[in-house]
Amino acid sequence: MSPKKSFLAFFLVCSLGASAAAAPLKVGLVFDVGGRGDKSFNDSAFRGLERAEKELAIKKEYIEPTEAADRENALRQFASGDFDLIIGIGFIFTDDVNRVAKAFPKKHFACVDYAVDPSKTIPGNVVALKFREQESSFLGGVIAALTSKTKKVGFVGGMDVPLIHKFDAGFNAGAKWADPKVKVLVSYAGVTPEAFKDPAKGKEIALSQFDQGADVIYHASGSTGLGVFEAAREKHGLAMGVDSDQYKDAPGFVLTSITKNVDNAVYDVIKRQQAGQFKGGVIELGLKEKGVDYIYDDHNKAMIPAAARAKAEEARKLIVAKKISVPFK
Repeated sequence: MSPKKSFLAFFLVCSLGASAAAAPLKVGLVFDVGGRGDKSFNDSAFRGLERAEKELAIKKEYIEPTEAADRENALRQFASGDFDLIIGIGFIFTDDVNRVAKAFPKKHFACVDYAVDPSKTIPGNVVALKFREQESSFLGGVIAALTSKTKKVGFVGGMDVPLIHKFDAGFNAGAKWADPKVKVLVSYAGVTPEAFKDPAKGKEIALSQFDQGADVIYHASGSTGLGVFEAAREKHGLAMGVDSDQYKDAPGFVLTSITKNVDNAVYDVIKRQQAGQFKGGVIELGLKEKGVDYIYDDHNKAMIPAAARAKAEEARKLIVAKKISVPFK
């Protein structure tokens, strides 16, 4: 081969290699019930996706399913295309992700709040992203109990399922740990996924709890919680947000928000995929891993009594040190 042809061949190989290396990672994300704009769980996931687009130069697409069957169809749509990583947002995706992952073994999947079943094996191409929401909810219970003047606080759950029981159990335990005399009122919005997007129901439940004497109400109910905030405004009570910082949804009425850093989890799994470090299995995030927390900043710190803040931070240290075992059901 002549020197000229050898150089040309070398140039073509290098060009092809550079072109392949430059191809952006493609990520498809399918939202949970409520979709974008829930100002909570889904919006947090979207922030992680947007951050990956900005910082990692990935190519993103997303789908907001309307019916149950649409979830699996959306996952299959991404898997059958040229997407490298497909992410389902919410525990209701668990079975859908399992089926599609088995049908597309060369594709990688992640599921936020994946419902682990000890009797079933997680497909090797699936990352189950889980959180110890009970730990941050425990701190929320401490703050609610030590802020309450009536010694009655409330919890409004979305769908009555094990995932939301973790928020409920942690909140109850934290409130009773801080003050054994505190009474916790508990209600759920329903038994179907629709319970996460029913603000009218959330307001109805919260109004009832305020009427029963509660003066601080914590919700773990998606956009249903927007109704809890409306009730807090109407009754001049206090509410507690969930998953994202929800102070701006009811300034002056949101005592704090019990955050779940879904955005960081989504971003991190995308980053690992891009770096070629994807590994199937369970990733669990709690207080120790900074996967969950509560908001304490310039907006709300004047609303939280110093004693409540100090006790919550004491509880954090004890939980991280495993000296407090927080119940999850």
